[in-house]
Amino acid sequence: MPSRLRTVLLAAGAAVYYLKARRERGRVERLAAAALESLLNAIDANDPATGEHARRVAAVSLILADAHGLDDHARSSVERVALFHDVGKIHEALFDITHDDHPLSPAERAQIATHPQRGADVVAPLSLFYPDLGAGVLTHHERWDGTGYPRGLHGPDIPLAARIVALADTFDAITCQRRYDAARSAPDAVEVIAAERGRQFDPELTDLFLSAAVQARVHEAMRSSLPAEAPHPSKRKAANAVGDVPDVAFRWRTVGV
Repeated sequence: MPSRLRTVLLAAGAAVYYLKARRERGRVERLAAAALESLLNAIDANDPATGEHARRVAAVSLILADAHGLDDHARSSVERVALFHDVGKIHEALFDITHDDHPLSPAERAQIATHPQRGADVVAPLSLFYPDLGAGVLTHHERWDGTGYPRGLHGPDIPLAARIVALADTFDAITCQRRYDAARSAPDAVEVIAAERGRQFDPELTDLFLSAAVQARVHEAMRSSLPAEAPHPSKRKAANAVGDVPDVAFRWRTVGV
């Protein structure tokens, strides 16, 4: 066989193998996205309040990520971390604690503080496809000054997605009614967050979050049943082409936040 023909055949064979491998990876990645969808549904089924909280935090986190100028890939990472940051709270060891109406005791708070690690363990099987998800879930209670948990990370050592979600999580925790804490006003939340600038929160992200433009979008999202400027799932591009793989099911955006 002439060497030129052999080269062409080898190249063609390599191209066929590449396309088959790409299709197979796309199929597996779609299964991974479906697993995230199922996990989100499980959160809703076991603890609707946590599911609603996660959706609100995701809506606010996406606003801040957009204002920070993150690209689509980074925004998707932030969204995933926000949606699953509290998945560890539905663990059976914490479920009764989080569903009691009385104020938390120190021992109960110590138990609640285990939820980032429990959540990271839950999503660990998907690390091949979402390598940043576990790290974001694990570190969303770290603090900029290094006094957070579970690892005591400091400043930029905390993943960016976790720093963004921490701000949105705190805002929602203050402004929305919880079983063991009464809701407060948005100005109260702004005051608390401003006081924690450079201590609990990334100072640059705090300034951005408290800016008039971002706060206007956050308040609009609080009043709306959909995140600000979030496209309806029916208008999203269908994920049928090879390589066009959904990051996570976006049907959560059809649920009121």
